Amino acid sequence: MPPTTPKTKTYIHLVRHAQGHHNVSAANHSLPDPLLTPLGESQCFALRDSFPYHDKITHLVASPMRRTLYTCLLSFQPAVERLRLQSQSQNDGKKKKGGGGVVVALPEVQEVSNLPCDCGSSPEKLHEEFDEGGLVDLGLVKEGWQDKASPDSPWKPEMEKLKRRAEKARRWLFELASQGQGSGSPSKSAKSQADCGEEEPEEPEEEKHIVVVTHGGLLHFLTQDFDGMDLNKGTGWGNTEWRSYEFVVTEAENVRLKETEESWRKRKGSAKPWTETEQLEMMAAVDERLRQSFGDGVKRVGGKRVGGERVDV
Repeated sequence: MPPTTPKTKTYIHLVRHAQGHHNVSAANHSLPDPLLTPLGESQCFALRDSFPYHDKITHLVASPMRRTLYTCLLSFQPAVERLRLQSQSQNDGKKKKGGGGVVVALPEVQEVSNLPCDCGSSPEKLHEEFDEGGLVDLGLVKEGWQDKASPDSPWKPEMEKLKRRAEKARRWLFELASQGQGSGSPSKSAKSQADCGEEEPEEPEEEKHIVVVTHGGLLHFLTQDFDGMDLNKGTGWGNTEWRSYEFVVTEAENVRLKETEESWRKRKGSAKPWTETEQLEMMAAVDERLRQSFGDGVKRVGGKRVGGERVDV
């Protein structure tokens, strides 16, 4: 079924995680699924205090990596608590193991590379760490989600696979935004007005604000925008930087994300976006870097194996 634009006004706020221990030095790229640094936690608190839409957030989504989950829980704590109470009220306070949490862990928005720091923990370890709090929904995190080495793995850092999972993530978010719409059942007040021959008043346009906490490299694929990308860092996004987007459905029925004018002006002023040709040229450069750097987890230079270069992944 082709996608249709949600009737409710939907904003997608994309956020890069706070500083993790792997961001401190290249040597730390060997750390598996690293946690946030103390500076990273401070960045979360600063984002919590400055983000203007806590009361409007309807959904929280994050990569299942530990640094993204904790960035989401700390940075959006007001919304986490509000949605937790709302969920408890709807479910009579019952907890559901591995599901029902207010932060949905979505494997499709995990990081790009297959370095140890960019490979997630097993589902068992994530359940051990997050189930007790009941705040993270790990229902979509299946065995093998962290496998980026197998030749047939959909998570391997190859250009076509990255584009496919970014498209899958956009469609999943689009469907999330569409939930609960178009039921066809008029409200009680609308029925009452119709019975009395009264004209139904025009309702104000509803809004949904979906927050997605993910990674610097994946953000370029998710937005299909490589403007500002630093190939040495693997991203053009800063830690805890956030930008706002809206859905666009193309004639080919593809789901895209378009940055809002307010978000663009806030960070770019009057600068012009890159042309399609410029985007394609950068994608070709990214493709070459992926093959050089992550074809086997390390970079090859002149036939020699050397460690990865990225420091700010």
